[in-house]
Amino acid sequence: MNSFFKYFTDIFNGVKSLLKGMSVTGRYFFSPGSIVTQQYPENRKTLKMFDRFKGEVIMPHNEKNQHHCTGCGICANNCPNGSIEIVQDKIETPDGKKERIIDKHIYHLSMCTFCGLCIKSCPSNALSWGQEFEHAVFDRSKLTKILNKPGSSIIKDITE
Repeated sequence: MNSFFKYFTDIFNGVKSLLKGMSVTGRYFFSPGSIVTQQYPENRKTLKMFDRFKGEVIMPHNEKNQHHCTGCGICANNCPNGSIEIVQDKIETPDGKKERIIDKHIYHLSMCTFCGLCIKSCPSNALSWGQEFEHAVFDRSKLTKILNKPGSSIIKDITE
C-alpha cells in the first residue's frame, strides 16, 4: 500500500513541476515584456555589447594618436600562454638620454584565453576590453593584431 501511495505522489509531483514550467513559458508567450534576445544578423549596425563584454584586448588611443603604454612588459609576463609580445626600441631624446619606446605591441587573438590578466596587471591602464566579437576568418594570420597605431606615442605626464 505504501509503494502504491508513493507511486501516485511521484506522478502528482511530476505533473505539478511540468505545469509550473509551462506556466513560465506561457506567460512569456502571451505577454513577452522585455525581450532579451537580439536579432543578430539584422541588427549588426546598431548592436552594442554590454560594458563587461570581453571581445578582444585593445589599446585605446586619444585624438592625438597617443596611448598610455610604457612598454614595461608586465602584460606579456602575466599572459599565461604568450599571446602578447612587445617589440621595444630605444631612441635618443633631445637632451641626449636614451628612452625606451614600444615599436610594436603585438596581440595574438588566436592564442588568447580572455582571462584578463594582461588588463588587470597593466600599471598604466593602457589595455582594455573591446566590443568587437566577430573574429571568424579564413586566414589565421589575420588574428594577429598590432595594438599601437602607426606613428603613435606615449601620453607624457603633466608633472614631468
